[in-house]
Amino acid sequence: MNKAISEEDIKIKICGLKRIDDAKILNKYVPDYAGFVFAESKRKVSFDEAKAIKNVLDESITTVGVFVDPDIEDIFYLIKNGIIDIVQLHGNEDEGLINKLKEFDSNINIIKSIEVNNEYSENKYDDGFNIKNTIKKWENSNVDYLLLDSGKGSGKVFNWELIGDIKKIKKPVFLAGGINSENIKKASKIKPFAFDLSSGVEKNGFKSSKKINEIINNLDNINKSNNKANNKNKTSNKESKNNKSNINKSNINKSINLNRLDDVKDMNNGRYGIYGGQYIPETLMNELINLEEQYNFYKNDPDFIEELQNLLNEYAGRPSLLYFAENMTNDLGGAKIYLKREDLNHTGSHKINNVLGQVLLAKKMGKTRIIAETGAGQHGVATATGAAFLDMECEIFMGEEDMERQALNVYRMELLGAKVNPVSSGTKTLKDAVNETMREWTTRVHDTHYVLGSVMGPHPFPMIVRDFQSVISCEIKEQILRIEGKLPTAIVACVGGGSNAIGSFFNFIGDKNVRLIGCEAGGEGVDTEYHAASITKGEVGIFHGMKSYFCQGNYGQISPVYSISAGLDYPGIGPEHAYLNDTKRAEYVPITDDEAVEAFEYLAEKEGIICAIESAHAIAQSIKIAKEMDSEDIIVVCLSGRGDKDAESIKNYKLAKSDKLAKSSNSAKLDKLSEEEI
Repeated sequence: MNKAISEEDIKIKICGLKRIDDAKILNKYVPDYAGFVFAESKRKVSFDEAKAIKNVLDESITTVGVFVDPDIEDIFYLIKNGIIDIVQLHGNEDEGLINKLKEFDSNINIIKSIEVNNEYSENKYDDGFNIKNTIKKWENSNVDYLLLDSGKGSGKVFNWELIGDIKKIKKPVFLAGGINSENIKKASKIKPFAFDLSSGVEKNGFKSSKKINEIINNLDNINKSNNKANNKNKTSNKESKNNKSNINKSNINKSINLNRLDDVKDMNNGRYGIYGGQYIPETLMNELINLEEQYNFYKNDPDFIEELQNLLNEYAGRPSLLYFAENMTNDLGGAKIYLKREDLNHTGSHKINNVLGQVLLAKKMGKTRIIAETGAGQHGVATATGAAFLDMECEIFMGEEDMERQALNVYRMELLGAKVNPVSSGTKTLKDAVNETMREWTTRVHDTHYVLGSVMGPHPFPMIVRDFQSVISCEIKEQILRIEGKLPTAIVACVGGGSNAIGSFFNFIGDKNVRLIGCEAGGEGVDTEYHAASITKGEVGIFHGMKSYFCQGNYGQISPVYSISAGLDYPGIGPEHAYLNDTKRAEYVPITDDEAVEAFEYLAEKEGIICAIESAHAIAQSIKIAKEMDSEDIIVVCLSGRGDKDAESIKNYKLAKSDKLAKSSNSAKLDKLSEEEI
């Protein structure tokens, strides 16, 4: 679409672009200007976000950066990198700053905003005198345009009569403040140089294709009418322009009429068969849409990929070791056993893979605060670590029960600068920590990112966490082919929400001959109430923003769950795991507490490795199946974390079990004595 060619046409600026989709909408209609807000606002964007949107935006659209008392170096950066073409100032900037901008780039145009307050007239303190004086002051300055508004992005209409005859103002004037399709015809009688719109072309906080189309059509008709009245000789030029521009507009109008959902998010994303989705309050919907768009951009951005790879290699210590467990292999007989040593990563678990990706993404998105849930404390420690390294405020939510059994990790989080919030509701474990973190996020989405720790929750979290954790299976495949020259027979991983498991499985899903085995928390046995085996004993339901398998009561309420492992003590499983189970691509088995503790001790004795009790569930299953396999078979077990955090609780577990057995034995002896007496 071509822009207006008449000098008398009123121009249009759409301000407050936040998303890639905003650029795509503007490209349909090609307004004269598009604005990025860099000041504190609900529409604020980071430099990287603006760059990403600018790269998609039609080249003929002039970009404007909106600032309030800015750091001049920030403006220099944005100009130098071609992110903005015009500077718009809304604060107490003086002539000195404007002169410095002109010295930096003599071609840069500057818009100075003037606030027009209706109270001047209503209270008769001013009757517009100060407004006119302010306009006169900036008329004689080095700025190129003036912008008249009722306040910094207030979206309210001011009394237009206060500004007098706009044609007498020596600078071109942008008119802002509550302009929409209903009042634009009346506003056009003032004959500004351009209209500046933001909230007037939004629906539910998003730029609306329908509203932008409507207002541009209205303005086209206004411009046509004005041009005919002012100069009939220019009619042919105007018609020529409209013939070109309205071809696309006509088609767009037809598509909008045929498809009333033009502005509605496609909700088919984030599904794994029937599982997944976005079952969340409206307050979070906009943030999830924005998160998905930003992630989809950055995951393909070479600079982001390089920065993340450097963090993984130089900070987290990747690639992690693929270790041949020779002693286990010889002792058990049968398959060769390899351990993927995620326990050797910085912070001691696989959690750092996802955390570095998400915290870096949050920083690129302009967030300043990070929150996370944690069960065993490994995700909390990793999040606190990433936040400390990347200079972000951090708060962790952790169940009181988990804080007691993982006291060491609580101290580690606090040592790293995080605030740890105890959660006393419900069972005081991971489920309840997720609840509280979700509630907190709902209240502060503007500056906060929730670093969800597993492949669960509403879309796009299961996708994002899976992608960041898939480095595990990517490395396993490369390493095992180099060492053994063939793919493994089976990949085994523990599974709660399922992040280390999906990370270990993902790059093998297409390799049908590789068994994928997830090990659930069987607790005291799946024939009791004390377990967290969501697939083995659960049913399909909706919880924490997703559809998946959950441990539920008779009336569909989420049941309390139990595991010796705080990291597996969750009543559900990620939606992609549910799908892999239903399609028979992966198998999920329960491992009891006793089996996990035995495996924990066995690995320590045979290989000198103290693994996390979560990982011990996978070790237990590998012990079972290795004996049944041939020596040519290969098992790779994901050792998701180290076990120093669990040593105390396992010692207490064994002592309690020993006491219980002793009491049971004594009781049996007493019963026997009683029988003999009888």
